[in-house]
Order: sequence, then C-alpha cells, then structure tokens
Amino acid sequence: MGNSKTVNILIVGVGGQGTILASRILSYLAMEDGHDVKVSEIHGMAQRGGSVVTQVRMGKKVYSPLISEGQADIILAFEKLEALRWVHCLKTDGTIIINTQAIDPVPVMMGIQEYPDGIVCRIKGKVLDTIAVDALHMAEECGNAKASNVVLMGVLARKMGFGKEKCIRALEEKVPFKFLELNKNAFEMGWNLQV
Repeated sequence: MGNSKTVNILIVGVGGQGTILASRILSYLAMEDGHDVKVSEIHGMAQRGGSVVTQVRMGKKVYSPLISEGQADIILAFEKLEALRWVHCLKTDGTIIINTQAIDPVPVMMGIQEYPDGIVCRIKGKVLDTIAVDALHMAEECGNAKASNVVLMGVLARKMGFGKEKCIRALEEKVPFKFLELNKNAFEMGWNLQV
C-alpha cells in the first residue's frame, strides 16, 4: 500500500462478530506503516445482533473518518446480508470480501420477512472483485467460531499487501494472550486462502 493515496475500508457485520477488533488491528497495521488513520464506528443495536459499521481511512493525511457513498476501496463484510446492504458504498473498481455466513436479522427471526436467497451471486453480478470466504467454517476448524473475524483479517491483510510478520505483531498487540494462538491460526488460514 503506497503512502500517497487515501484508502477507504468499510467493515460491516452484526453485533458480536468482532468488527471492532478487526478495525483496531487494521488501524494498528496502517499506523505501523506510517499512515495517518481515522476511524468511525457505528453500533446500531450491536448487543442485539444489529448492524455494526466501521469506517477506516488511511493515507498520508486523512481529514475525516467518514467514507462517502461509492468511495470505499474495500468492503469487508462479516455477514452476507450486511454485504448486500452496504455494497452501494463500494467504488466501481473496488473489492468486496464476504463471509458467507448468514445471521437472521430480527424481522426474519420474527417471521415478518424472509432471508434473501442468492446474495453472493447477486453481489458477484455487480462487483468484479468479489471474494467469498466461508470464514465461520475455517474458524471452527481452528477451534472457535468467534475467530472468523481474524480469518477475514488474514484475507484482507494479504489483499492489501501488509507484511505477514507485522500482522502477527498486530495480533499480539490487540488480542488477549489466552486467545492469541487460536487467532494466529485463524489469521494463517485466511492469509493462506487462495483467492
């Protein structure tokens, strides 16, 4: 990642998926690379499975944490309906990384609406650079479904060109020690994924 242009990353998911930890790891990596970083977090009923949106902007000098519609270089979606909900924020030539996990929102749980079919295919029809990842399954293979956020961070970090050793240091800095080995394994799975 060069120092000259500002890079906009939108991280979207639902409460409890670890989007905030992911944004903190990403911010740490960007600052370690010498970037100015601005972050905005929006927690919409996060404790009840509501949307969580984090905007991370990095570059030589960043004046605002907010990403305008159609200006995200990368969307990192921890849940596929959230990917569909926010895909309009992506640049025409942007990248979207989607966890294929489905989490029913409240209207679906109440039987008021149905969870949409074919979300990943619909997004692939709009976005040329779509990376679909079964991060939940990969995290379960590591021993804990909650590590899916770090699997996705492995995919994102490699896509963005961050050095692997620097990423491991970021995990050591941001993840509690008792979960560190698990998260390192989850990160490796995402990093090594052929996309």
